[in-house]
Amino acid sequence: MSNALRAVRGMNDLLPADAPLWAHFEQNIRAWLKNYGYREMRTPILEHTGLFKRAIGEVTDIVEKEMYTFVDALNGESMTLRPEGTASCVRAAIEHNLLFDGGKRLWYAGPMFRHERPQKGRYRQFHQVGVEALGYAGPDLDIEHLLMTARLWKMLGLAEFVRLEINSLGGPEARASHRQKLVAYFEAHAEQLDADSQRRLLTNPLRILDSKNPAMQALVEAAPQLIDELDADARQHFDAVRQGLDDAGISYRVNPRLVRGLDYYNYTVFEWVTDKLGAQGTVCAGGRYDGLVAQLGGKPAPACGFAMGVERLLVMMSEAGLLPAPDAPDVYLVNVGEAAARYAPLAAEKLRDAGLDVIMHGGGGSFKSQMKKADASLARYAVLIGDDEMAENQVTVKPLRGEFVQERGQPPEQQRMALTEAIGFFQRVSNGTRS
Repeated sequence: MSNALRAVRGMNDLLPADAPLWAHFEQNIRAWLKNYGYREMRTPILEHTGLFKRAIGEVTDIVEKEMYTFVDALNGESMTLRPEGTASCVRAAIEHNLLFDGGKRLWYAGPMFRHERPQKGRYRQFHQVGVEALGYAGPDLDIEHLLMTARLWKMLGLAEFVRLEINSLGGPEARASHRQKLVAYFEAHAEQLDADSQRRLLTNPLRILDSKNPAMQALVEAAPQLIDELDADARQHFDAVRQGLDDAGISYRVNPRLVRGLDYYNYTVFEWVTDKLGAQGTVCAGGRYDGLVAQLGGKPAPACGFAMGVERLLVMMSEAGLLPAPDAPDVYLVNVGEAAARYAPLAAEKLRDAGLDVIMHGGGGSFKSQMKKADASLARYAVLIGDDEMAENQVTVKPLRGEFVQERGQPPEQQRMALTEAIGFFQRVSNGTRS
């Protein structure tokens, strides 16, 4: 039996072959968020458990079943690996008084943790990008979030694979009225409720509408709809959001069963969903949570935001063939012989000083084996250093990608020259090829 250590199930390694796709995604994310004036913040992955119980709600799947919670052996406090980012972001905003001079547009990215069954696009350690607008009351920020996510799908090439669903959860009075009607309705059909729904009937009946049990779907579909309870302000807010989407030409569906899995939402909620990931169809979701800042001890302030699952989006990009070009160095430095091996690190540094990306061959080997490595690296050029080059204080420059040099009028054959000449040559032919 093997004693080799393995990663925890559902917590995956990011290997070099996959890193360029993550880097491509993150580069697009940063440019996109800068375009809208959002500023980055970073919060700890470990928080006091009470933060998530107060923010998310104790009668939710996340708090009841999915959080990684433990007692700190040093002080006896209950601690939790963050299962989502909004609570931590709001906690930090309150703690550091970020709203003292008005609203803030914030974003964060990083790992989250939920103990659930790993499957396609869903892991126990997963990554999210979250966007939060704190201190803004009107529907304009709801609209901005929907428009900016629509723009992102176009940037990533995913627009044809996702669709938008929206709903309004109204305010506290609408929720209370709807709750009474839901309880009465489900009590009248108690024999059709599964164990989870029976437990939630008197604690959080809205969660029953989020049931994924196929046997309960007909019952859920016939339940009273919260959207019918909206007061004038909530309806006006929702109408303004819909008008904003219509004005922008963004298609959407009003889904009256869309309630989200966290208790802090009110007014607008939304999900971007796909058919490309099986049962895990939501790739981005969010909405308005005007009561959360006060709920966590801050001065009352409206807020809205959303988060997207990075792994799910990357799976979609991979399956759609939307992969970035592989990373390739400018130069692969081949060195054969003792003197060349000694000189190679210095030559590589001089090339890097000139702004070139350089892989220096390491570990020795024949000229033939090193050239195979050079070609496999996808470098545009090999720089060869052997006994002959060392004797003449020169290097040999060999093009590895003929089409690259031909596009720039350079002969595809190799040339011997001084290292300083080689540097000037690379700078000339590389001019305009870097973004």
